[in-house]
Amino acid sequence: MTRNVLALRAAHERAPRNVRMRVLAWLAGVLLVLAAAGASAQPAVDVYAFVAEGCPHCEKALAFLEREAGQRVGLRVHALELTRNARNVEVLVAVARELAADDSAVPFIVIGERVFVGYLDDRTTGAALRAQIDACLAHGCRDVVAPLLAAAAAPDAGARAPASPRPPDGRGPPETIYVPLIGEVALRSLSLPVVTVLLAALDGFNPCAMWTLVFLIGLLLGMRDRVRMWTLGATFIAASALVYFLFMAAWLNLLLFLRGVVWVRAAIGVVAIAGGLYYLREFALNREAVCKVTAPQARRQVFERLRALALERRFLVALAGMVLLAFAVNLVEAVCSAGIPAVYTQLLAMNALPDVAYYAYLVLYIAVFMLDDLIVFVAAMKTLQLVGLGTKYTRATNLVGGALLLALGAVMLLRPEWLMLGR
Repeated sequence: MTRNVLALRAAHERAPRNVRMRVLAWLAGVLLVLAAAGASAQPAVDVYAFVAEGCPHCEKALAFLEREAGQRVGLRVHALELTRNARNVEVLVAVARELAADDSAVPFIVIGERVFVGYLDDRTTGAALRAQIDACLAHGCRDVVAPLLAAAAAPDAGARAPASPRPPDGRGPPETIYVPLIGEVALRSLSLPVVTVLLAALDGFNPCAMWTLVFLIGLLLGMRDRVRMWTLGATFIAASALVYFLFMAAWLNLLLFLRGVVWVRAAIGVVAIAGGLYYLREFALNREAVCKVTAPQARRQVFERLRALALERRFLVALAGMVLLAFAVNLVEAVCSAGIPAVYTQLLAMNALPDVAYYAYLVLYIAVFMLDDLIVFVAAMKTLQLVGLGTKYTRATNLVGGALLLALGAVMLLRPEWLMLGR
């Protein structure tokens, strides 16, 4: 009897507990359904990135946006390529007009009603994009681009041929160039180090970059103090390398700042073609490889200053004067390079590289650029005789350099993606 009473009591106590568990399970299910409904009701955000081929900033921006899309539900990224798609160009112009924005540079990124032009890095532009994405996910944003894309794709818009950078006759830029002693070289297979060496060698082997050093060596060879000879000559070469490095670093930073502007690349391409024609003309007409940039009177003034510095008894004064003269001469003689530093720094700017890599390539360029000066100087100091590399080397570099610059200019204008050499 007692056992039956205890069993009934236990069953009576378990019944409310089972009911409570069922109620709690039901409430949990309701909450899960409501949470899912709330998540599905979260507004979707469309990000439109207008990009161009050969634009490293565009690649960095797209990589950032794709990472964000992988981490956020409801975020969709649309990459709209402009180089070969006339319809996307029309949409870009319409969006810029609608939002009163400047459409002269890429990447051109639209999130809601906000426009972001250019892309610096993830910490700056990326942070601004992330903040706008979060705001649109939280509160919703008007999609300005979608209706314009739909209108451009409508049947009555007409079938448009994609924009093509090729000339009307269908011929593109040369895919190979002939380099003496090497043969045919495919432009698309060139690496950034190879192009660096080629352009730096072309830049270094020109008569304007050599005449000052040759005259200085002639003065130094008349001295009895070997230490003074080596020190003054090495100082002049080191100062020349430094000023050229600073000059090219300034060019590089300017082009990195402007590399989203399409017309800058086009302008540098024109400079490359003009430089190539100039070097080929020098190869054909200037058989003596004489520098025509510096006037004879200016040369005489430089010679007089060099002579005064070389004969200056106060060593520190001579050393400081040699540095200043090297700076002045190399800034003037940069004109003789026919735009090679601008072309090379534009090539660097077109490749998405770490900051350290940009300056490492500049150091490599300067090392190759100064190599002929070092060879002439060391040979003269060792043999106590003035030696030179001869005009045939200069004329050979004019031929190779002219062909290379022409090819690079054409590719920069017509197939800029081929110059993404840092990948």
